[in-house]
Amino acid sequence: MPDAYEKFLQDLRRRKGLDLTGYKRPQMERRINSLMRSLKVEGYDTYLDLMEKEIQHWLKFLDTLTINVSEFYRNPNQWELLESKIIPELITKTPFLKLWSAGCSTGEEPYSLAMLMINRFHKVSFTLTASDIDDEVINKAKAGVYNDKAVANLPKQFLSLNFTQQGTNFVISEDVKRRVKYVKRNLLRDPFDRSYDLILCRNVVIYFTEESKAELYRKFHDALRIGGILFTGSTEQIFQPREIGFNLASSFFYRREG
Repeated sequence: MPDAYEKFLQDLRRRKGLDLTGYKRPQMERRINSLMRSLKVEGYDTYLDLMEKEIQHWLKFLDTLTINVSEFYRNPNQWELLESKIIPELITKTPFLKLWSAGCSTGEEPYSLAMLMINRFHKVSFTLTASDIDDEVINKAKAGVYNDKAVANLPKQFLSLNFTQQGTNFVISEDVKRRVKYVKRNLLRDPFDRSYDLILCRNVVIYFTEESKAELYRKFHDALRIGGILFTGSTEQIFQPREIGFNLASSFFYRREG
């Protein structure tokens, strides 16, 4: 018989269509309970009723559960490797790159990739899809407005060429915006498109269960073309990647084998 938290997850999926069973319980339960205490709500049923009645509580719930901390060129050394080695290797195989930023949060990652392609590989054609489970962060990404902390790691040339400063904020150019297609996607439940050359999924799976991680990496493997690259976060190394069908192209870069 399910306990109160497990029943809440079942009801959440049935009534709101959100499936949290693939996430690590301790972190999720702690966040949900903390949010309920801040609202002085007692009981999961009462909280679920509140979220159904008042949209702002549902949006706050989604925002609390998703880790929307991001910045441009996060871990700059890895982006330098992407520019100097990974993308040059990819474009020797094809003149057209199909790119995906999975779990894109507020847009810093896909826009970083778009600027890299536009400013360093301007002769290469590409499509770039960015996905997230959270409508609110997708809307923020589409707006393209960022503070000075978010752009601190950007190459200075990228900042000057692709942003307009408005007070203390930086607004990304329409030329960069139009190169990114945003979609809502649940990585654990939704099917993926195929034949990607490069998938970025960084600092997304750290709260997933080990089973969910393994399943997701298999889905990424199948979504890549042979020779395509999965770019992971600095805390998300894949142990024994060959068991999934990857080989290590470089630290945090995994190539799909034939």
